[in-house]
Amino acid sequence: MSRSSLWLPVIIAGAAAIVVAALGASMTEIGAWYEALKKPDWQPPDWAFGPAWTLIFALAAISGITAWRNAPDDASREWIIGMFAVNGILNVVWSALFFKFQRPDLALIEAIFLWLSVLVPAIVFWRYSRTASLLLVPYLLWVAFAMALNFEVVRLNGYHALWI
Repeated sequence: MSRSSLWLPVIIAGAAAIVVAALGASMTEIGAWYEALKKPDWQPPDWAFGPAWTLIFALAAISGITAWRNAPDDASREWIIGMFAVNGILNVVWSALFFKFQRPDLALIEAIFLWLSVLVPAIVFWRYSRTASLLLVPYLLWVAFAMALNFEVVRLNGYHALWI
């Protein structure tokens, strides 16, 4: 592999992670509406979410780079890019639904698809690189935890219109 082909996936994955993080952060408004929500006692402090997402996005980017480098052909590499693109879109949409549109109930439904968008690459990457697959486990666990937290916010605050 040439030097540029070694660094290209690193640059692309890093830039994509930064763009998704920035878009998600721009949708996250911790204002009066959010502060007024009833939240479970086990919710981490608000300051913990930034470092958690930073670590998760870094691991996901490393996973993508590792899978890219171990993929057997260009078609597989295109699938890797596609899976990460879908995941990035779903990540931003969750933030928009929950914070911008103040619809934790819709965000909870969307979170199922977000979780699946982490699970699928974790399974697919196993064929190319077990390391790439395992690097997605914290992301998978974090989204599962976030779904449980989202569910409790929906339950505690009476967002039940979609559940009746």
